[in-house]
Amino acid sequence: MSLVAKCRQCRRANEKLFLKGERCFTQKCAMVKKAYPPGAHGRSRGRHRRGLSEFGQQLMQKQRLKKIYGILERQLKKYFREAQKQKGDTRENLVRRMEMRLDNVVFRLGWTKSRASARQLVNHGQVLVSGRRVNIPSYRVRVNDVINLRDKIKNSKLMENLAGSLKKYEAPQWLFLDKEKIEGKILSEPSGNDLGELTPIGFIVEFYSR
Repeated sequence: MSLVAKCRQCRRANEKLFLKGERCFTQKCAMVKKAYPPGAHGRSRGRHRRGLSEFGQQLMQKQRLKKIYGILERQLKKYFREAQKQKGDTRENLVRRMEMRLDNVVFRLGWTKSRASARQLVNHGQVLVSGRRVNIPSYRVRVNDVINLRDKIKNSKLMENLAGSLKKYEAPQWLFLDKEKIEGKILSEPSGNDLGELTPIGFIVEFYSR
């Protein structure tokens, strides 16, 4: 997907989805320069966003979540069914399931600037889970799993600035990050406090519960 297409996704969602990594933190970000939907009538549509129907809100939040985690409709449906069968808050269960994806964990460890880049690393077989190469981005990590990058990619030009960028980075509390070894470990599943604002997720639960 091109740079322009990714920026349009953020503008449609009316928030930063951090799909372009470093660029999203600069003044070049589309949400800084053009904080309204794309298209000829984008400015006027932006003013009327709050008038969306409940169904429109549900669709918008569903699309937003799919874009953030880079997942397909069938994957989101599957995660929802799993979350619904679990005990507890379905919203928390749903987000927790996506946070435990291997590509998301690589991103949360600060090894890449975006989930798309993390997904590419996993697809290319550059990520190890407890010593075993895993090339499935949706792979579900478990507590006590140790996450590493292969030596080949650690020593490549692609990662030459990683050690420096990790010095100021703090991983989520449910992850342990060894910045010197560039190694991570799953300490626990994300708790409610780690999952962020769940109100938008409620719209998704309502959509699939119809």
